Amino acid sequence: QVQLVESGGGLVQAGGSLRLSCAASGRRFSRYAMGWFRQAPGKEREFAAVVDWIGVSTDYADSVKGRFTISRDDAKNTVYLQMNSLKPEDTAAYYCAASSAFTKNMRQYTYWGQGTQVTVSS
Repeated sequence: QVQLVESGGGLVQAGGSLRLSCAASGRRFSRYAMGWFRQAPGKEREFAAVVDWIGVSTDYADSVKGRFTISRDDAKNTVYLQMNSLKPEDTAAYYCAASSAFTKNMRQYTYWGQGTQVTVSS
């Protein structure tokens, strides 16, 4: 069992930056690939980024590539999402999730956090 709690969301102007954190409980955190997903009002939840079990391999949605960076610190049981050059279209609730697979497919994620809201003003 893994419990996930996101933090770091807020209101930021376009072009600004935020860093999201996802704190995990449980001793097996390092066995999971960790992903970030987002869901804008009236839209389906979509993949944003994923990092593998040892923090070496990453993958990003085209919409965030070059602006977002995912990383993990297993000593702190935490995964991060550094978001730079934010755009109004990045406005969404952001969720972290844990999967036994390195994947973009949200159906393969077993554990989910409650989400943190990011709002980017123009």
